[in-house]
Amino acid sequence: MNGRKKGLVILGSTGSVGTQTLDVVRTFPDLLEVVGLACNRNVELLSRQVQEFLPRFIHCNASEDEKSQLLPNYVEECDLIELVRHDDVDIVVTATTGDVAIGPTLAAISARKQIALANKETIVMAGELVTSLASAEGVDLMPLDSEPNAIWQCIRGERATVSRLIITASGGAFRDTPLNQLSSVTPEQALRHPTWSMGQKITVDSATLMNKAFEVIEAHWLFGMPWDDIEIVIHPQSVIHSMVEFVDGSVKAQMSKPDMRLPIQYALLYPDRLDNPKIDRFDPLATAALTFQDWDRERYPCFEMAIGFAKRGGTWAAALSGANDAAVDSFLKGQIGFLEIEQVIRAALDDHESIQEPELSDIIRAGQDGYDRVCELVRS
Repeated sequence: MNGRKKGLVILGSTGSVGTQTLDVVRTFPDLLEVVGLACNRNVELLSRQVQEFLPRFIHCNASEDEKSQLLPNYVEECDLIELVRHDDVDIVVTATTGDVAIGPTLAAISARKQIALANKETIVMAGELVTSLASAEGVDLMPLDSEPNAIWQCIRGERATVSRLIITASGGAFRDTPLNQLSSVTPEQALRHPTWSMGQKITVDSATLMNKAFEVIEAHWLFGMPWDDIEIVIHPQSVIHSMVEFVDGSVKAQMSKPDMRLPIQYALLYPDRLDNPKIDRFDPLATAALTFQDWDRERYPCFEMAIGFAKRGGTWAAALSGANDAAVDSFLKGQIGFLEIEQVIRAALDDHESIQEPELSDIIRAGQDGYDRVCELVRS
């Protein structure tokens, strides 16, 4: 390292990825500095984070009364665009859910900030727009999710000779549930992920395999891979996070115990690798076996549906993302069954009118339309 601290802004600091990002900052306080924190409404946790990390700027959507009672007056509140463009910011960590991070991400890229990307919707909904701007501005898009981060690690230092990407999936909470029982599973059961501790939406997406569809879309845009050269495989142990096959037949795999702090640290401290005693090491003897299996199309109908829509281009993926948000939310509220998630998404997108070469406003509108259409179907 060159001795200068990297200045961070964390969008979504009170969520799962945001809190783990701050844990990495705790481990490397001489290398990382929190310039700004942003959250939705969890002002109590944000207040504790402000007291510990002393950022100069915050953004929070809680009421003015809540903020005045819990947040110190020495921090300056600003909008997300202003926050990510500040001169002292080197890296913007996008750890929100939904489309709220897309505009700030584009603004940060235009300001030539590096992007540590955990918000899937940014690339799923606006992949072509975001990646083309990043390329033009010379900005790195550093994925934080374990699977695209693993691909990124595997291709570092390699020439453009990749022939195939293999993304692993845990299979989620229902990978071993008999198919005839899936119609009656509950949200509580869906949230019991077998290997990872994550937020509610991503845990349900893991159970439907929608998260893998989104990761295939991410890989297509982030690494410029053709759709047909990206595969997924069920890997119950979640030790191998992705594999990269090269044209000569060699395969690189990134392996580690399931811990989001490792890919977060790799991105924030890149290109350096430093010891973090808080992260458990992989023990091959304790793991004993690493197994793989094909994914069941009947068990995971969301996957092929999602890829099919994404391949159409335009605003199809944006509408898909919004529809999935609403469907998962409806399932978690007990308004629809687990198997109905795929059904309402497909029905919602039946009448979507895609816009080719969309602008940001078109993308946001398509996502909202997909969300609203699912809500209408659930109510009817």
